[in-house]
Amino acid sequence: GIINFCANNYLGLSSHPEVIRAAVEALEKFGAGLSSVRFICGTQSIHKDLEEKIARFHQREDAILYASCFDANAGIFEALLTPEDAVLSDELNHASIIDGIRLCKANKYRYKHMDMQDLEAKLKEAQKHRLRLVATDGAFSMDGDIAPLREICQLAQKYDALVFIDECHATGFLGPSGRGTDELLGVMDKVTIINSTLGKALGGAAGEGIF
Repeated sequence: GIINFCANNYLGLSSHPEVIRAAVEALEKFGAGLSSVRFICGTQSIHKDLEEKIARFHQREDAILYASCFDANAGIFEALLTPEDAVLSDELNHASIIDGIRLCKANKYRYKHMDMQDLEAKLKEAQKHRLRLVATDGAFSMDGDIAPLREICQLAQKYDALVFIDECHATGFLGPSGRGTDELLGVMDKVTIINSTLGKALGGAAGEGIF
């Protein structure tokens, strides 16, 4: 027997018989792939059904599946933010968030880790920009810290900012029904955008979502 201490399979679902059986059935029905990316010929009903279920689970309007979380984080900031906007990022955010922010043309502010006084100072400084987006991990993967989302959302409301959280290390087991840190801290209706994954607690499958 082997105990794997480096896996992201938090709930052990990747080897669960029901998950394996569902994967086999999906392969038999839909095949192994569509030989192209989604916007050419790579979208099937199974993708849309999954996006609908993910959005419903997280109580969001919609969801978009990406091949990886890195892809999702690389795409969102550049798509949403212009040179007229600002993004405010926790200094210990995951590398994929940092890389995504680097790719966008927005004005960049980095606040001290979970330091709400510093975040407020940066939000005051960023008031000159058209739109402000606060970006943070929900659960920080290296230290296990939980972002103070209540305080972040209060500051975002006070300074008219949006809130983005990366829930890859929280979805599936934090919160009363596993919806993540926003559910755990009671701010599901105040967080603007969630990025999460199917590759950790939810069975070890590839695929991410921006909600």
